[in-house]
Amino acid sequence: MISVLNSISALSAENSLSSTQMSLQKSLTQLSTGLRINTGSDDAAGLSIANGMQANIAALTQSSQNATNGVGMLQTADGALSQVTTLLNRAVTLATEAANGGITTGTNSQASALDTEFQSILQEINQIGQTTDFNGVNVFSSATPNSFTSTQASLGDGTGTPATTDTTLTTGSKTTITDSATGGTFVFTAAAGDKISDLETAVSNAVSAGTLSAGTTASISGGKLVIATTASGDSLSVSSNDSVLGTFGATTAGNNNSTVFISDGTQTGALNTQINTTISALSATTLNLNTNSLTNESNAATALTAVNNAISAISAQRGVIGASVNRLTAASDVMTTEVTNLTSASNGIMNADVGKTVASMTQYNVLQSTGMAALQQANQAQQAVLKLVQ
Repeated sequence: MISVLNSISALSAENSLSSTQMSLQKSLTQLSTGLRINTGSDDAAGLSIANGMQANIAALTQSSQNATNGVGMLQTADGALSQVTTLLNRAVTLATEAANGGITTGTNSQASALDTEFQSILQEINQIGQTTDFNGVNVFSSATPNSFTSTQASLGDGTGTPATTDTTLTTGSKTTITDSATGGTFVFTAAAGDKISDLETAVSNAVSAGTLSAGTTASISGGKLVIATTASGDSLSVSSNDSVLGTFGATTAGNNNSTVFISDGTQTGALNTQINTTISALSATTLNLNTNSLTNESNAATALTAVNNAISAISAQRGVIGASVNRLTAASDVMTTEVTNLTSASNGIMNADVGKTVASMTQYNVLQSTGMAALQQANQAQQAVLKLVQ
């Protein structure tokens, strides 16, 4: 059949050429991006799998960084504790020497010289505990200011009522506050009818007089009297024989609970966990050394025992830190291996095979050229119809 309305051969050539051009464009896109999958239509299932893997890779990479940061904090703490151990070893030497007979006592005595160095060691331990930071965070604790709290939960007069500023103190009782920062000692002797508010006022006056450090306060909290200071170091020591207040105990400094979160990016992943390490607060008080001195043989012997106990506590803390460092390092190594394997798998899905893509592009270039020629020949074939009407 001879017809001029439609050229089936030309339409067929045009369709083939259009398909070839789309395939050629796809090959060129793959070569320019390096990816086999550039749109969802290229491989919907493969894109979904690869995107899930990339989410895992991102979570694991950041988790590995979290672990590295955690190791950095723990190693900072371990380094500081190593220096504390060195200081305590020197304290052992001093205490052993002071406990020996033949050491003179008195204002300018040999014992006084030994004690001066011993107290300097305690101050340096306080300094290390207060100033050792990692990324702006105190490594050993977010400790509250040096404070002492009365142990009496309620009034010692038998009423069971929590203490308030209007609570009457025991006549003749004494509350003593010593402040190593100022070198002063404040003693409040309760007169008849004196209340806790009178003690608070007296403490404020002692601060104004310079006997106690600026920032030292006495206040009621939770039905107990709290005497605290914002001065750095373990500067306060508080005692009382008032049955209403009870004895005073140093407020326990808060520990630093170092937390490292690791995850593989899935809700039910085995790696979704927190690795916690408790780094104990560090000061002369937390090591039970703040009340020790080397002023005589007996005190030196007591201090020697306390220092040895402190060394054991520091060693135990370093053991905990070391175990956590090993765990975090192992976790980081596992996550790094997972990232490598997931990246390899993702590349196998997403990345273009350059050799294969170039071969396909060459094929499509040839097909494009032959398709254009075939379309030209099909269009010329229609011109033969004119000869029939001449």
